[in-house]
This record gives sequence, C-alpha cells and structure tokens, in this order.
Amino acid sequence: AMAMAIAALKNKDIQRLILTRPAVEAGEHLGFLPGDLQEKVDPYLRPLYDALYDLLGVETFQKYMSKGIIEVAPLAYMRGRTLDDSFVILDEAQNTTSEQMKMFLTRLGFGSRAIITGDITQIDLPPGKYSGLEEVRKVLKDVEGICFSYLTEKDVVRHPLVQKIIRAYNLYQEDSR
Repeated sequence: AMAMAIAALKNKDIQRLILTRPAVEAGEHLGFLPGDLQEKVDPYLRPLYDALYDLLGVETFQKYMSKGIIEVAPLAYMRGRTLDDSFVILDEAQNTTSEQMKMFLTRLGFGSRAIITGDITQIDLPPGKYSGLEEVRKVLKDVEGICFSYLTEKDVVRHPLVQKIIRAYNLYQEDSR
C-alpha cells in the first residue's frame, strides 16, 4: 500500500499522501502521555513513519511532511474533512469501530483513492465493540469500484519465522474450534 502511494505521489497522480490509524493500544494501556498532540500520537503512528523512512529516506520524508505533501494523523481527527486529490491509507483498520470506518470512507474527495489495511486476527478493541473492518467487508462487498484483497502467511515480508508463527497460530485456532 505504501509503495503504491509513494509511486502515485512521484508520478503526480495525486497531490498528497494522508496516512491514518486508530489510536488503539495492543492489550496494554499506557495511560497519560505527556506532550503536545503530535507527541501523544507519535507512538501510534510510528510504524507509518518507519515505512516512509524506508521508502523515501528521512530527509525526503521530512521535506514532504514540512510542505504538507505527506500528512500522518490520528483517525479521530478526520471527521469533517474532504480529502481531494489524495492517496489515503487507513492502517490497522481492524481496530476501527463501525462508526469510525464509515466516517473514514466518507472523507474521500474527488481524485482520491484509499487503501485500508488490517488483520482481523489482531483486533484490540474492547469487548462488545465490533470491528469496522469486519463489518465493511459485508456492507460494501457488492459496491462497484471497491475490491478486497486477502493476504496469507505467504505474503509476509518479515523474518521467515513470522510465516511459520502465523501458520502455527492458524492451525492451533482451527484445532481449538
């Protein structure tokens, strides 16, 4: 997703790249974080920064950020915006609520495209909250212009052991049913 967004930006297919994710912790609750808004949300957005550093280099990334060509923002601050001529990536979408997913999807403006990534096996929402990613697959499955791609452990681009770990968890969960 990130490589496609950077390619679209470099080809001038879009004017800006907007990256967002919900501010949901993975099991542990960190509590109060000191600092301004950027310092508070940085821990949640760090994986997005890391990917951009790898693809662009730190200097180019910082230049694009300072010019507003790349924006990294928490999902909570998307309401009310219209994102024209943008490539918008919603990461960790398994941790969106149904309401957040609808709000995000209705931000798309003219000349924009969106990619939503997530893993429904890694939902960190509190009990009783339904994942917006699980719901959107049902709601939009027949909408023209929207498609879903599903990845497996073979698509993992991390350490080779990660594929084996995912496979082992999948087998364990199947056997537990």
